[in-house]
Amino acid sequence: MAGPKDLDPSSSPRALLGAELRHAREKAGLSQDELGQRLFVSGSFIGQLEAGTRRMLPEYARSLDEVLDAGDFFRRNCGAAARSRYPDHFAEAAEEETRATAISQYATLLIPGLLQTKTYAEAVFRAYEPTATDNRIDALVAARLERARLLSDPTTPLLWAVLDEAVLRRGVGGSSVMAEALRHVTSLARRHRIIVQVLPFSAGAHAAMDGPLKLMEFADAPPLSFVEAPDMGKLLDDPATVARHTRMFSLLLAASLSPPESLALIESVAQDYEHEEHP
Repeated sequence: MAGPKDLDPSSSPRALLGAELRHAREKAGLSQDELGQRLFVSGSFIGQLEAGTRRMLPEYARSLDEVLDAGDFFRRNCGAAARSRYPDHFAEAAEEETRATAISQYATLLIPGLLQTKTYAEAVFRAYEPTATDNRIDALVAARLERARLLSDPTTPLLWAVLDEAVLRRGVGGSSVMAEALRHVTSLARRHRIIVQVLPFSAGAHAAMDGPLKLMEFADAPPLSFVEAPDMGKLLDDPATVARHTRMFSLLLAASLSPPESLALIESVAQDYEHEEHP
């Protein structure tokens, strides 16, 4: 590849980077599947990079530079295409949320970010960063609320959330914050914008004991699974892994309370918090 210029960040850098990748791959005489094999990813993943629908991560950029004999072009330019207001481990997942037609999520300890209120998000981030400046917390909260605007569309994406009962019982921010947060969740459900179910403590052992889980479906791309741990996250497109995680979510649904029972429980817990605030 003959030393192309750096990409202009003001001109759809991800799409331009994808076009350069397609040019370099074709020049090397490789199909998407063949290039994917060398990077240990699927051919469809390469196709999504070329189409600009997937974010190019630094580790892929380094491998592409080596495989396609591109010098350090992709490593130098993936930064412009990867700018995000979200942490590196979550940025790609946040971007994929905006493209998803359906999101299925199991939450173990916290109300999912897409369903959080401002005061709940403030309490969460303050617990994460107790010595952070107010400006830092405000920026984090603003980014989270911006994500939640995804639900301003009346129908898409379909969001199906399974909340562990621990999510309801953990008093994040105090009684008034929890009451408001749970009422927000039930309001979305009663407006038929989301489906929510509660996995009760009485269910005992279940299929997702290892932690939270998020699945995303798309109109024009294969489904994805996202798993995370503190300061770590991984977006997975391996069909066998996604299928296994989909079965896990189905088992969670089977062990959970029905949507009407779940709404009744969430509203009951919200009422308890309100009574704590106003005895």
